[in-house]
Amino acid sequence: MTAKQIHIALARLSDPDIAAHSMRFFKTGKGEYGEGDRFLGIRVPVLRRKAKEFINTPLPEILRVLHSSFHEERLLALFMLVNKFSKGPPYERKEIYQLYLKNTKYINNWDLVDISAGHIVGAYLADKDKQPIYCMAESINLWERRIAIMSTFPMIRANDFTTTLNVSQVLLKDEEDLIHKAVGWMLREIGKRHLSVEEEFLKKRYKDMPRTMLRYAIEKFPEKDRKRYLLGLA
Repeated sequence: MTAKQIHIALARLSDPDIAAHSMRFFKTGKGEYGEGDRFLGIRVPVLRRKAKEFINTPLPEILRVLHSSFHEERLLALFMLVNKFSKGPPYERKEIYQLYLKNTKYINNWDLVDISAGHIVGAYLADKDKQPIYCMAESINLWERRIAIMSTFPMIRANDFTTTLNVSQVLLKDEEDLIHKAVGWMLREIGKRHLSVEEEFLKKRYKDMPRTMLRYAIEKFPEKDRKRYLLGLA
């Protein structure tokens, strides 16, 4: 498949009502985080199926799809990259990882980050130097900072919490709500596997955390413990 053929195929699936809802859901208004984004109106499960159908699309064509002004086309491109990465040989995985980092400006909403960062960046760096993640955590770009924390998810699943905790420390006083949610989410995931590790991190920092980050981090705690943290009594 070529990028043009993919665009034509997706255009046939577009739905104006879904597109209008998506524009509201992904905050595309002036001054909002998704300002100016365009939508075709295609549900995520449909895009996942299409990504499998288009699995043999060459990387240069996927890159062209990733550069689309339409949100769903960028999402489809990322699904295809994730699929190729998971099945590819080491040289192709490296190429996809490098392509991903060179094109972060097109990975510009939370759903695009969340379905791809862990599966590509996190998976590639699992047994390598994590410096690229730390660099993104310091980025002025909101989405690169979200990529940084979300890239640590595979490491959490492997019970390696160091990178997540280090990145969480860097992002502790980030001004963006979407970063607060992502950091809190990853801390919660640590707590699911090793509660004492999460609590050790929280007890030293929870009073300085943004409220949203804290709420996400303690969401699965027993009610009495959540209240202690929220009242500053932990």
